[in-house]
Amino acid sequence: MKNTPSLQTLQLITLERQGLTHTTPFGTGKDAVLTALEHLGYIQIDTLSVVERAHHHTLWARIPDFQTNYLEELVEERKVFEYWFHAASYLPMQDFRYVLPQMLHVKQSGSHYYNAEKKVMDYVVDTIRAEGPKMARDFESKKDKTGSWWNWKPTKLALERLFMQGDLMISGRSGMQKTYDLAEKVLPSSINTTEPTPLELAEYLVKTTLRAYGFTSLKQITHLRKGDLLKKNVNLVLQSLLEKGEIQKISVEGLSSVFIQSDLLERSDDIAGSDVRLLSPFDNSIIHRDRVKQIFDFDFRLECYVPKEKRQYGYFCLPILFGNTFIGRVDCKAHRKDKKFELIHLHIENTGIAPELWLPSFAEAVKRFASFNGCESLLLTKVSPSKFKIMINKALSR
Repeated sequence: MKNTPSLQTLQLITLERQGLTHTTPFGTGKDAVLTALEHLGYIQIDTLSVVERAHHHTLWARIPDFQTNYLEELVEERKVFEYWFHAASYLPMQDFRYVLPQMLHVKQSGSHYYNAEKKVMDYVVDTIRAEGPKMARDFESKKDKTGSWWNWKPTKLALERLFMQGDLMISGRSGMQKTYDLAEKVLPSSINTTEPTPLELAEYLVKTTLRAYGFTSLKQITHLRKGDLLKKNVNLVLQSLLEKGEIQKISVEGLSSVFIQSDLLERSDDIAGSDVRLLSPFDNSIIHRDRVKQIFDFDFRLECYVPKEKRQYGYFCLPILFGNTFIGRVDCKAHRKDKKFELIHLHIENTGIAPELWLPSFAEAVKRFASFNGCESLLLTKVSPSKFKIMINKALSR
């Protein structure tokens, strides 16, 4: 029996598997974007643009020369597609068949968020078939009665329903404006479109999660996915991998049991760098909030949906990772018109680590991120504890 790894080793293992311990873990350029997606399994899409959007931010954190047009180009090249993982996401085209069960579920569901009228759906499909790809704004239609679901136009509802059930796919974007086309015209002929069995789907979820994180739990694998059948099949897959010796079930003091890839048990504690990384609130590494609390003792919640008077840290805080420690968070805003990047409120929470150790790397990370956001100057408005403000201002101004 191999030794049970320490909590620190688990931290380092999962950060390495997430691509957060090396400068170019997936290579460089557009090819690195596809490599990262195929390794991580998905990248969550978000519409908030207080700073650069989450899908771009998450990739930038792992690919130093990342450019926002790379994702759009990969979609146009049919190597990446948009659909749902646990949320709206970019996924590698090679994994397309594993979204088919959800598409079919939506198609067969009589009650769904996108409760579009069949005659409108038929009209949308016929129009796209005859005229080619369309954005929602290309359709002229009167909206449904006032107060109906977000006041979306009937054609917008139809587009979203057709997308969710797989009749349409997103063939490109102009900013956040999606272009829809018939799935048959978007899917490469080489892609497997055979619906996976429930057991195959479970195997895909287990192996994707293990590959991206190194270790996992049943709760993480089934995050926001319902159904006793799925949990049953995930357990069957885990049991099979245990019997083959590919994974082991371990317990670390203070944590629930986790399943870890057996070859990672020999890893030492020397795989983390000492750089600071500013992460997106939707970054794959922290999206499972309970897991981050357990493994890193970092309690992170996004507060943009919380009433202003109830916010503890700020509207859109970015976690600050130093090596394998989350040392705080910073509420940011890119004032793009003025080309100014504001650190509205920087919270230093792990005050036990001397600032001299992380401050130079933090300043460099902020400057790089400001540049990525199209900003040329920095503004530090507030720091907690306040005693750090002068030294941080000096570091940022160098």
